[in-house]
Amino acid sequence: MATLTYLTQTIFDHGASQNLGRVLELHGIKRPLLCTDRGLVELGMVTELAGTLGNERAPVIFDGTPENPTQAAVEQAAAVYREEGCDGVVAFGGGSSMDLAKAVALAVTHEGDLLEYTAGLGGTAKIGPVAPLVAIPTTAGTGSEVSSGAVIIMANGEKLILASRHLVPRTAVCDPSLTLGLPPRLTAATGMDAMTHCIEALLSPQVNPPAEAVACDGIERGIREGHLLRAVQDGSDKDARWHMMMAATEGAMAFSKGLGAVHSMSHACGADQTLRLHHGTLNAVLLPTILDFNRDHVGDKYARLNAAMGCDAAADPAEVIREFNAAIGLPGGLGEMGVQPEAAPGLAEHAAKDVCTFTNPRPCSEGDFQRLFEIALS
Repeated sequence: MATLTYLTQTIFDHGASQNLGRVLELHGIKRPLLCTDRGLVELGMVTELAGTLGNERAPVIFDGTPENPTQAAVEQAAAVYREEGCDGVVAFGGGSSMDLAKAVALAVTHEGDLLEYTAGLGGTAKIGPVAPLVAIPTTAGTGSEVSSGAVIIMANGEKLILASRHLVPRTAVCDPSLTLGLPPRLTAATGMDAMTHCIEALLSPQVNPPAEAVACDGIERGIREGHLLRAVQDGSDKDARWHMMMAATEGAMAFSKGLGAVHSMSHACGADQTLRLHHGTLNAVLLPTILDFNRDHVGDKYARLNAAMGCDAAADPAEVIREFNAAIGLPGGLGEMGVQPEAAPGLAEHAAKDVCTFTNPRPCSEGDFQRLFEIALS
């Protein structure tokens, strides 16, 4: 039996962020906590966004979001929310800020340790309504603005998933203009995050044809139509930025049918706070390895994937992605990112427990993951 769900309202176009005041009013938010990062503060983007709201809805700013959000940062932000008498949360930034904001909206409305609400421990059923949440992405990658999940490094060191329909932002405000001028490497990494979401969603064995159609459309925008390469080559290309933000949003819509082993491995690597690895870059680097691994377990879907990428039906999608990664300036393996071979056993143990493993088209044991990490390191 299939369950088809698309939950949120999205306001999408260049200049959409100018509507934030109206969106907050719609949801009855008068004193929002704005979860963001220091980089956006220093760029002046937070001040510019806050200036659209006036004094009536001036936000309280929390800019302590780490590259990979942590339970400690969530607890710090939640304390600010309570101390300042906030009544809603605005996420402003990349996937890290949006995931942190979701966890804050949960933390200020639920008792107990955040770990209790993680999906792998059966926490989804424990999550009820959370604080009103609005999301404004400033990168075109995670699609967290329309998804039901958040990934947080817990106090025990594991990078785990919070998942519930209650964590879907009430409104997503997608303004591609906010991504203009992003550096090429970040554009490439976040863009491949979106492509990986679309590809893993397409390959997931769960039954959801509408999600697969959305995934294919996202892949077409990013790769076949060339918008990701164009955005990397010219950060001021407004049309390419529009299409890449749409592809990122579509990626998260599509992965309502599940992700796969790429994300399991990426979450394991991202839990290492000393390396501070970028999630999108990890996904890009790991994707070819998993495409090789899944090859005989996807039916006709590689032909469909090749069609979406604009390749011959008989092409090797793993090799296509390797070549594409190189063309947009991303690393060729985990070793280039600083991951050491001796880390493989621990990474494999983490990945085998990740919930994304259960929707990979080919079953993947801890031993399989160790071999896959060894391949990705070479």
